[in-house]
Amino acid sequence: MRDPAPRVAAIVLNYNGREVTLQALASLSAMDYPAFDLVVVDNGSTDGSHGAIAEAFPGVVQRRTEENLGPAGGCNLGIRWALEQEGDRRYDYLLILNNDIEVAPDMLTEMMRVAESDPAIGVVGPKAYYHAPADRDRIWSAGGRLRFRESVTRERGEGERDRGQFDRDEEVDYINGCAMLVRREAFERAGLWDPIFHLAVEDADFCMRIKALGYRCWYAHRARLWHMVAYATGVYKPGKTFHTGRSTAIFVRRYGTFRQKLQSWLWLLAAIPVAYLRELPKGNQAAAISKFRGYREGWRVELVDPPRW
Repeated sequence: MRDPAPRVAAIVLNYNGREVTLQALASLSAMDYPAFDLVVVDNGSTDGSHGAIAEAFPGVVQRRTEENLGPAGGCNLGIRWALEQEGDRRYDYLLILNNDIEVAPDMLTEMMRVAESDPAIGVVGPKAYYHAPADRDRIWSAGGRLRFRESVTRERGEGERDRGQFDRDEEVDYINGCAMLVRREAFERAGLWDPIFHLAVEDADFCMRIKALGYRCWYAHRARLWHMVAYATGVYKPGKTFHTGRSTAIFVRRYGTFRQKLQSWLWLLAAIPVAYLRELPKGNQAAAISKFRGYREGWRVELVDPPRW
């Protein structure tokens, strides 16, 4: 690690999650890394988040938009602010974070240890667990894989109890945007998150863009985080599946070869009937239909270049 330690802007995105965000900030404030600032982007919240955060954490920088810009648009508001800081406030890294998280005190220190080990490492991610008390040793993500199927992202180790099977720092396909430490130069060269991905896959798209520039994505196994996702029930709901399908199609169009595009369609056509029958007893078959509709919509939208810095 360099001396003085590189400066980090830890950017938390919040939309009507006052209590969850306050819990995340309490956890993040306890990190032992010596040179970081907390930044909260309020993405059009109406639940009093801004005032509650200012009262509980007066040292936290807040950036607010009056309308919900989506995950990518909201994160970009914080990213632009961080990149604009100069002099003693200049940030060397940006840590993009969800608000539904709890972190180990040494998470950022361990992520920075990996990031600083090689200037070619552009993005670093932690070992993420489920947050529920019964599942705090159950892995949610140990870095991610990319594939051209009905869903382009897959989290390594998802649902597995941690037995040390991912206890090594290593290169991975992509880092989930739940907690993504990004080298400043990667944003300056590759651009910002792409708001065409209204929900889902914007993190995988960013990783693809920085890898095209020669950067690498690394998983830091000693960095630990707990994410408030439900292991038992999941997030297979119509609103979510529509945007997952739409973003998947856009990703495949942008990066896939002809063969990979065909492969993705075949996987989708095979998976949707299976998902429909699986969800039928739950009365949730609309989620499968919505995913198909979203995928179809993703093949119709106009593709434009991601926003530059």
